[in-house]
Amino acid sequence: MNTKQLTAAMAISDQAGTARAGLVSDGSRASRVPVAIEGAPIRIENIAKQYGSTTAVSGIDLDIRAGEFLSLLGPSGSGKTTLLMMLAGFEMPSAGRLILGASDITRLAPNKRNIGMVFQRYALFPHMTVYQNIAYPLRMRKVPKAEIPERVERALSMVQLNGFGDRMPNQLSGGQQQRVAVARALVFEPPVLLMDEPLSALDKKMRERMQIEIKQLQQRLGVTVVYVTHDQEEALTMSDRIAVMGNGQIQQVGTAFELYERPATPFVADFIGKMNFIPSRCIAVDDECIVVRVIGDVLIRLPRDQVRGGLSPVAGDMLELAIRPERVRIEKLGRSVGSGVSGVVEARAYVGAFQSYVVRLADGTMLHVQSQSGESSDCSFEERQSVDITFEPTALHAFRGD
Repeated sequence: MNTKQLTAAMAISDQAGTARAGLVSDGSRASRVPVAIEGAPIRIENIAKQYGSTTAVSGIDLDIRAGEFLSLLGPSGSGKTTLLMMLAGFEMPSAGRLILGASDITRLAPNKRNIGMVFQRYALFPHMTVYQNIAYPLRMRKVPKAEIPERVERALSMVQLNGFGDRMPNQLSGGQQQRVAVARALVFEPPVLLMDEPLSALDKKMRERMQIEIKQLQQRLGVTVVYVTHDQEEALTMSDRIAVMGNGQIQQVGTAFELYERPATPFVADFIGKMNFIPSRCIAVDDECIVVRVIGDVLIRLPRDQVRGGLSPVAGDMLELAIRPERVRIEKLGRSVGSGVSGVVEARAYVGAFQSYVVRLADGTMLHVQSQSGESSDCSFEERQSVDITFEPTALHAFRGD
């Protein structure tokens, strides 16, 4: 993930905002669906989950706002799905409380929580029509038979599947099945919708289209969504806020911009997009800046507000400097102005708008660099070519070193 990709992701998220005006992604008018769902806030208080001696989730505190789209983002084994399953009621916490609105739902059965759920594999009943699948939650809740047709049709309209009620699931595309699963989860108008990697089975183009459609629907209805994914671009595109999880804990909660530009921990810095880490030593500290030494005798003056993780470094401390590949400048040897380090291009790749390089620095550190593609020979470097590397001081983040 680079600045251009992040900007594109934010643009898609902004595009989803047009749903408030009743527009769908192709510019046509959306179905006029009454806004009948009022999202509810969720409070997660010191939630933990143990499986024998294994800790899956450890002491999580999180407030999710009413009507918010919040993603739980992290690698496999980070605890995000376990946390979602506890919210749904399919797993019981070992400790802590779950509050939905003003109600404690910690020990409630799943069918008593009034929460919609969309699973990774949709979980549609193959022997039922689309209409019957969507009507199923209403029948289980003893909704009067006379009300069911209107509510099912309204749910089909929400997901732009009018006229599909008589079809069987195997007659639908993957994207259409996913929409049916969303309609079934929303038909009983829950204040919260939980989604467990619902787009993972779709191809890239369909995933991108469904990301916009789901975000549009959520904004139009105002339902609170908690969305689990391991795909960072998906989370950056769809979410109002993202909770990055690792090792059973929340590492940071913030907007896409905050996570990308101001990561709180090395884990977040490394997981969101690409990041270079450079060993350094703090040699001086004042009220406004710290001075660090990298790659031999190169000195960099770093503003104190770029020191992350609540650190208060003193002279002699080992630090890790982190910087995005697109914030590193690569130039021909001898062309750099100011403090720079030399290196050798180990690999290069043309990736459209960018040239991507791997540069080996004098101390053996491998640095990833992205520079904008251009016709000038000054913008292109060959393998085994010696180059100068400079860093934008304002783009550096300082973390505790090993």
